[in-house]
Amino acid sequence: MALKGVRKPRHVPQRTCVGCRQVLPKRNLIRIVRVEDGARMDPTGKLAGRGAYLHDLRSCWDKALKGPLANALRTTIPQADLETLKDYAKSLPAGDPVLQDNGTEGSGEQEELLTD
Repeated sequence: MALKGVRKPRHVPQRTCVGCRQVLPKRNLIRIVRVEDGARMDPTGKLAGRGAYLHDLRSCWDKALKGPLANALRTTIPQADLETLKDYAKSLPAGDPVLQDNGTEGSGEQEELLTD
């Protein structure tokens, strides 16, 4: 029998960073979308087309731009678009995704549920 007033946790869409293969909430990642003439960033996450997701860390972008991003988008990325993406990557902080607090692991939600 269902209890009144008990809410199910809200579903949070998960995506995988193509640079480090870490699964995170969709809102924590930057979407790159394949368009007719190449690839571009999709800050809204709503552009039509095949998309791939990356952390906002330079290390993930460096790894992804070497090949995994093109594979995920199932296309070859034109040199002009690669340069644009590399310029954006230079503005990102350097760091290791494992050391970053992504809000999913160790957030306390699991421990809180287990102690109740």
